[in-house]
Amino acid sequence: MGEGVAKGATETRRVTRLIRLPEVQHRVGLGRSTIYRWMAEGKFPKPVQLGGYSVAWAEDEIEGWIANRLN
Repeated sequence: MGEGVAKGATETRRVTRLIRLPEVQHRVGLGRSTIYRWMAEGKFPKPVQLGGYSVAWAEDEIEGWIANRLN
């Protein structure tokens, strides 16, 4: 009844894969403390909460971060 759909509400974000910290560390060549410090400084992508204390990063965000560092 006259309800509008917010722009972008129908778009779905496609995450190909979620990767855990050991794989992130392997891919970027950084230690855990550096990753978390850079996250706090806004220099590294933040993870998504999986539940409890479990987190993982979107693979495409990590790949994008690596690509930006190479330029």
